Amino acid sequence: MPTYNDVAIVLRTHKLGEHDRIVTLLTRGRGKVRAVAKGIRRTKSKFGSRLEPAMIVQVQCYEGRNLDTVTQAELVAAYGHHIAQDYGAYTAAAAMLETAERLCEDGEQQIQQFNLLTGGLAALASSAHESGLVLDSYLLRAVAIAGWAPTFDRCAGCGDPGPHRAFNLASGGAVCSSCRTPGSGAPRPDTFLLLGALLAADWDVADASAPEVRNEATGLVAAYVQWHLERGVRSLRLVDRTPTVVPEGVRQ
Repeated sequence: MPTYNDVAIVLRTHKLGEHDRIVTLLTRGRGKVRAVAKGIRRTKSKFGSRLEPAMIVQVQCYEGRNLDTVTQAELVAAYGHHIAQDYGAYTAAAAMLETAERLCEDGEQQIQQFNLLTGGLAALASSAHESGLVLDSYLLRAVAIAGWAPTFDRCAGCGDPGPHRAFNLASGGAVCSSCRTPGSGAPRPDTFLLLGALLAADWDVADASAPEVRNEATGLVAAYVQWHLERGVRSLRLVDRTPTVVPEGVRQ
């Protein structure tokens, strides 16, 4: 059977039999792949902790009929180790990994999603920004790549330049008074500014936002993502939103 090498992010693992695991990978060249890591749960496994969620590895696999098989895994970035030391970052990473798995189809190359997730995990591991902001920025940008880009500076219905005061999930973001439909929300003006900054990765604006604005933006981001995925992201319910202090000198 054909053998291939690729760089991959470990999205999820679950047990198979007594000693193996099925590993879900987001690869740079092949998209989402499910593979068996044989003997990984043995004490002397050659893979060790390399194939754990949020790790980035160079893998060698051979193709199978239903599942591929991992034959080699070399560590590229141990983001999972650093993220696991902070509960807020850990829960944010779990939500990011679950979202990526939901957005990416098996066997379809997703380079933009791969690069975005790699950057998000690196930001969590380095504590470059508050973990909740990193998560919300990732979620908005991931659904935008998937084809559901929200708009915050103009009306999602008619395109009229903003600022606007209403937000509607089905319409795709901010809506003017003419396009506003029942069920639309009315976020703070600063919340629209934060949402736009998160979508554009404008960290100067995002890092300076007030806690109440972040809380409101978080609710809108979660609702928007889950509206388009058509079912909930379970990990979002567990995300720890306790504010964290970003060390001086690491803001980017």
